[in-house]
Amino acid sequence: MITVEQARRLRKAGALWVPGAGDRFVVPDRDMDDDVFVVSDMTVEVHDYPGGKVIGFNGTTEWALDSIEQREVVWLPREDQLRALLGERFVRLEAVPEGYAVETSDSRYVNEDAEQAYAEALLDLLNG
Repeated sequence: MITVEQARRLRKAGALWVPGAGDRFVVPDRDMDDDVFVVSDMTVEVHDYPGGKVIGFNGTTEWALDSIEQREVVWLPREDQLRALLGERFVRLEAVPEGYAVETSDSRYVNEDAEQAYAEALLDLLNG
């Protein structure tokens, strides 16, 4: 999984998120930074309102949080989502002694975690 810091950098660089089932996110700066949530039709749903998307938490009566605006959460994209965002620049992913290498048409990114290697490649693309 990518780090929250990588996710923040991706958002700042312009990676756009359209929330969907299975998407992971964190609610930062509310003493829940280490809790990863998943959008699900049963417990965490996305609602479209005129002012923007709101993520609703169903069945969470023990929380003081019923919903939160999308802009207040940090998306943690999955490997397939990062690969899709790289688009045609993605060449391949391979296992290497250090972990994984993501090769793009421009460079190579190595990390012990495949998703983190993808995130670094995407950050380079977005900031380039």
